[in-house]
Amino acid sequence: MSAPARTQELRGVRVARHFGDPAAEYEAAREGAGIVDRSHRRRWKVRGRAPGRMLDGILTCAIPEGLGSDGSGTLRGAGAYGAVLTPKGKMVTDLRILPWSPEADEQVFLLDVPAVGAPGLDGHFGKYLPPRFAAVEDVSEETGMMTVVGPGAASLVSREALGLQVEIPVLEGMNEASLVVLGGSPGEGVAAIRCGDVDAPAYDLVADRDTLGALVERLEECGDARRVGHAAWETLRVEAGRPAFGDDMDEDTIPVEAGIHRRAIDYAKGCYTGQEVIVRIRDRGRVNWHLRGLLMGDVPTPSQGTELYEAGGENAVGRVTSSIQSPRFDGAAGLGYVRREVEPPAEIRLGGPGGSPVGVRALDDGGWVLVEGDPGGR
Repeated sequence: MSAPARTQELRGVRVARHFGDPAAEYEAAREGAGIVDRSHRRRWKVRGRAPGRMLDGILTCAIPEGLGSDGSGTLRGAGAYGAVLTPKGKMVTDLRILPWSPEADEQVFLLDVPAVGAPGLDGHFGKYLPPRFAAVEDVSEETGMMTVVGPGAASLVSREALGLQVEIPVLEGMNEASLVVLGGSPGEGVAAIRCGDVDAPAYDLVADRDTLGALVERLEECGDARRVGHAAWETLRVEAGRPAFGDDMDEDTIPVEAGIHRRAIDYAKGCYTGQEVIVRIRDRGRVNWHLRGLLMGDVPTPSQGTELYEAGGENAVGRVTSSIQSPRFDGAAGLGYVRREVEPPAEIRLGGPGGSPVGVRALDDGGWVLVEGDPGGR
């Protein structure tokens, strides 16, 4: 069994920072299998007379179809990553929307929402989501979410969570936000959802707290997985180039600035709140800031908000939003916003015009766009 968790406060929520050995936890997630408790995220069930139609006018992504049966006792479906915007095109939060009922049943969705984004989303729904047609139920306390991450994750999930009803190649071939459910319906069994927040294969397991607790015990007892804390997960996330709401995105962010528009926005769908701004940027405009990858080398981890400068320049051209000590990049690395005039690959300075050099790299849906000679190339 794992050592007791060393906890930390994460934007008002207590999480496990590590279990005594963050380096070994990172190694398990990269080379074997790790178990990360991400139950601090909020899970909201949406149902009613027309929840899909109502959410379609609020979310930037396409609304998924219901779950389908494969004839072997499991249900399968495809969720979506999206965002909720203000009329000015700024973010309320990002989220995942998951089909949470079979196609023939009442339409039900599960929203997986970062805890820091939940208050704003609650207020937004109060304005824009008609309760006569779509009712929201917070099921965060009775359910949990554990993420199994690493090269061995698919094997463990197939064997221990899904009772070998879903073969390993099927799990490995799932797209981000796709899910399989064992046990009749998501509310009765275990749902395994493909997670794309890190480079390593990862699956979010959602179930009631008792079921999930017993499952985690089995995963630990089999000896093939170890508990992994938030510190190692953050390292994996930044190394994957994935922004997190509350750190790299907030209520002043336009999705295009954060680079999530290719994943989060369905440009072919009908009207939703904030769409006019997004389409105007796509067709005729541009944004002044872009989220970039930052290679900082052998320096202490900079704090969030540390400013970035061009060499010899007087005014800041960027700021750090997330930073880690990265085994992959062999030093400090992070994410941050940089002025559009600084076109990657480029070099700027950390903390002042005479500060240590910082390599600026573009980010795309596949992560960091590295150049020859960069550490961490694959």
